[in-house]
Amino acid sequence: MPEAAANGDLGAARIDRWLFGVRLFKSRSLAAEAASGGRVHINGQRVKPAHGVRPGDLVSFMRGVVEFECTVRAIPARRGPAREATRCYEETPASQARRAEFAQRMKLAAALSPRPKQRPDKHDRQLLRRLRGRV
Repeated sequence: MPEAAANGDLGAARIDRWLFGVRLFKSRSLAAEAASGGRVHINGQRVKPAHGVRPGDLVSFMRGVVEFECTVRAIPARRGPAREATRCYEETPASQARRAEFAQRMKLAAALSPRPKQRPDKHDRQLLRRLRGRV
């Protein structure tokens, strides 16, 4: 095996393999599906799952309802531990700010939503199912 491959510093990789390898998606098929659906962009351009990604590229995609942007720092040789995976990319400050703002909004929304004093009993659960249309 070449020295560069042993250090995890490969030249390029498929975007779906890279997203899976750095643990931004739970499975490679989910990463490929996101790329096929046009939700993954490299340097501002929509890409397919087989598109190559290199160190220095700017990768962006929707992570839930928040756009996630990062700069590729390295290409992992395999899907390893999370600590190694986070060394392969660097999240942009704008993306970090968006995530922090979203977390703050969700915390505020959770604080303002009404909470029952106790858990629903069998009768209350049945009423909730009917209300939600899950009879």
